[in-house]
Amino acid sequence: MIINAIFFYLFAGVCVASAVMVVTARNPVHSVLFLILAFVNAAGLFVLLGAEFLAMILIVVYVGAVAVLFLFVVMMLDVDFAELRQGFLNYLPVGALVGAVLLAELLLIVGGWAIAPGTGHTAAAPANVSNTQALGLVLYTRYVYFFEAAGIILLVAMIGAIVMALQHKPGVRRQNIAEQVARRRESAIEIVNVKPGQGLP
Repeated sequence: MIINAIFFYLFAGVCVASAVMVVTARNPVHSVLFLILAFVNAAGLFVLLGAEFLAMILIVVYVGAVAVLFLFVVMMLDVDFAELRQGFLNYLPVGALVGAVLLAELLLIVGGWAIAPGTGHTAAAPANVSNTQALGLVLYTRYVYFFEAAGIILLVAMIGAIVMALQHKPGVRRQNIAEQVARRRESAIEIVNVKPGQGLP
């Protein structure tokens, strides 16, 4: 019991500290690395809760795909972060309002747990059922429509990101299949009669 508490405070403390560093770090690459550290510690908390499947999904999906994608985007795209920070003060009131709402919600949740510890508990999983199977039974029965809606939203977001990233810059040679198919011999080949002792101009 003491070992579980020690690991809980270790994972939780490192997770909160790395989350703070994600927001406060000046270098975007460092922010992504701290985000990966936060995901790993959150996976450790899931293991302590007995949700091994969620911990594995958090490592495989978020660390292995999302965070690495963020890192590649930050490192490969020429993003002018100085220009992005110029409008920070304009969005500060809205950001402060959103932060205050999130803080109030967290305080309500923590206060509810402190007043009535059993309030936020959900129904227990069926007996003789693994964690993964219980999650699948709930996800694909009660929340199947929300699951499908989340998939559609992610698909639309992926298509939108591809469309926004596909920029046709001037001066870049691109393949035009219709133009290649429409080529004729007269426009593609030029016959030049080179006389002996002379070269091409």
